[in-house]
Amino acid sequence: MIRLSKLTDYAIVVLSEMARHAGTVHTVSVLAERTGVPAPTVAKLMKALTPAGLTTSQRGAAGGYALNRPADAISIAEIITALDGPIALTACVDGAESQCGVERLCPMRGGWEKVNRAIRGALEQVTLADMMVPVLFPAPAAAPSHVVDAPAARPAH
Repeated sequence: MIRLSKLTDYAIVVLSEMARHAGTVHTVSVLAERTGVPAPTVAKLMKALTPAGLTTSQRGAAGGYALNRPADAISIAEIITALDGPIALTACVDGAESQCGVERLCPMRGGWEKVNRAIRGALEQVTLADMMVPVLFPAPAAAPSHVVDAPAARPAH
């Protein structure tokens, strides 16, 4: 199973809240209150997202954090990379320091990069704005208040 870190999940929640109030400078405490993400976690997120260019920080009495770009210009791939590092299923990633002891002998060497690129490409197509769109489930069909079973048909002789 491919699973994102809890920190990345929290980042999407926090960034979505920031996007709902675009153009506003947000404090860690207000973001924590609005999202339910603990303040120390929000502070940790901001420390990672700001150097990645996803948020900007402002110092001072009216300081805090703001989105660096609109939600539709921030890809989920950028958020994942800022918090979890390169997007990959395996340690076999171009340019990454591999921890594989048999990398030089591996017959799959380079093959996994095709899969990694496909996943990265798909995540680059999904934006923060896409994640903010509510998923509407159709209402279940109302069951009739009174259902009568038809009598079973008798076979003709």
